[in-house]
Amino acid sequence: MNIIVATRKSALAQTQTNLVINEIEKKHNVKCEKLLIETTGDKILDRTLDKIGGKGLFIKEIEMALLEDRAHIAVHSMKDMPYELPLDFVIGAVPKREDVRDVLVSRDNMKFKDLPKGAKIGTSSRRRASELKLLRSDLEIVPIRGNVQTRIDKIEKLGLHGTILAAAGLKRLQMEHVIAEYFNPQDLVPAVGQGALGIEIKSGSPYIKYIETMDDKFTRICVEAERSFMRELKGDCHSTIGAYAEISGSDMNIVGIFEVNGKVVKKDITGNVEDYINLGKKLAEKIME
Repeated sequence: MNIIVATRKSALAQTQTNLVINEIEKKHNVKCEKLLIETTGDKILDRTLDKIGGKGLFIKEIEMALLEDRAHIAVHSMKDMPYELPLDFVIGAVPKREDVRDVLVSRDNMKFKDLPKGAKIGTSSRRRASELKLLRSDLEIVPIRGNVQTRIDKIEKLGLHGTILAAAGLKRLQMEHVIAEYFNPQDLVPAVGQGALGIEIKSGSPYIKYIETMDDKFTRICVEAERSFMRELKGDCHSTIGAYAEISGSDMNIVGIFEVNGKVVKKDITGNVEDYINLGKKLAEKIME
C-alpha cells in the first residue's frame, strides 16, 4: 500500500513534502508517492493574492484531492492556511519549525541599512511592505509574485535592489548562500505560522497514525497561539498581519502587528504557556484598543 501525499508543484513545496515522506517511510516501513497539484494561487501570478481571493488559494484544490480520496494526506506551509479549516479536515501534525525569520536577498549582497535611498524592494506581501516602510520610509515597494527562484531572478530582470523572502524556504532549498541579512522577528514580525509545516488530513482518517508522531508540541502551541491572534482579528491576505510566539520556560511571549485604520500597530504580550489560545486573543484585543 502506498500513502499518497498531495502537495503543490513548486520546488519548495516538493522539498517540504519530501521531508515528511522520508520521515513516514523511515518510521513506518511504508511507501509514499506524491500527487502534484497546481492550485489557483500557482496559476494566477500577475495579480497580488489579496486581489484574487486570499490564503485559501493555495490549498482548495489540494483539499479537494483529500475529499475525493485521491490523496491520503497533504503537506502545506502553515502560513498558507486560513485560520478556519473546513469541518472535514484537521491538521494532523505540525513538525518542528524551521527558521521563522524573514531575510533580505539583495544585489551585491548589500545589507539593509546600506541600500541606497529610494531602493526598490520586491514583495507582494502587504505585511512585508508595511513593515519595511516602518523600518525605512524611503523604500519603493515593487509587487512581485512567483516561486522563490522566480522572485530572486526578478531582482535582475526588474532592476530591483532586493527582495524579502522567508529564511525557512531558502534553508530547505539549501540556498542560504543568497541571504544578505536576517531580520530580527521582533523588528520584522513574520507571517502567522511562518517556518512551520502543517500536515492536513480528513477528520477520522485511519492515516493519522502515520503522521501524529511527527507533531512537535512546542511548534504546534506557538503556531496555534499565532493563529488564535489571526482568528480574533479575522486576518487573511487582505490584511497587514503578522505574529510570532516564543516559549521560555513556562512563559510565552507573542509579538503581533495589525493594520488598524490605516496605521500599523505592533504590540506584544507575555503569559502562561498553557493559556496559549487565550494569549493570542488577548494580544488581538490589546492591538484593537
